Amino acid sequence: MSDRIFRLALGMALLLLPSAGVAHPHVWADISVKVILDDRGRVEALRQRWRLDPFYSLMLIEELKSAEGDAPMEARLDQLGAEIRNNLAPKGYFTDIRHGGEPVEVDDVETYTTMAREDRVEFLFELPLAHPLALGESALRYRIYDPSYYIEMVHEIDDDQTPREDALLVMGGDCTTRIIAADPNPEQVAQAARLDRTDEAPEGLGRFFAETGEVRCPAP
Repeated sequence: MSDRIFRLALGMALLLLPSAGVAHPHVWADISVKVILDDRGRVEALRQRWRLDPFYSLMLIEELKSAEGDAPMEARLDQLGAEIRNNLAPKGYFTDIRHGGEPVEVDDVETYTTMAREDRVEFLFELPLAHPLALGESALRYRIYDPSYYIEMVHEIDDDQTPREDALLVMGGDCTTRIIAADPNPEQVAQAARLDRTDEAPEGLGRFFAETGEVRCPAP
């Protein structure tokens, strides 16, 4: 499957999108995270689900359908998932994890899948930590974002616009969680608003618009 389809999936196929509107972001993804603990209460992985917005999902599905060959849609989605994984790897899977303020090293993603469900394209994957992490007194914090802010990534919300309870869960331990809203300053908001579809965003602009997931677990 072509790199063009991958760029479409991640918001990079600029010329394929309608010309209306100028401000970043142009694509939205609803995310949810399950923090996986081992039998000793250490964090070992972040299991993520990204759901692309309905309009962009429709564009992607139509692109997949029109691709050459007679492969079924399931196989096309599988191949797309592999390409997404491979292209995200050098970008740290758009995931910045910190513990005690220090970056946490992650390993390669081996478990992933891509599906079309309820008119949304979903990419699901498990991001393993390089080493199991005992949290102790310090919280684990993560931010998931597209550095260019072409895609806005936010945790799943309820009807009242607050994060859903299952937007951040811990599997295997009695831990507390919270999702901290992004707080970009007016200059950063204005900077994003000035960017056209063909403009290159300053490196790291997306981090200012990223929510922060926080997990605290009692010492074993």
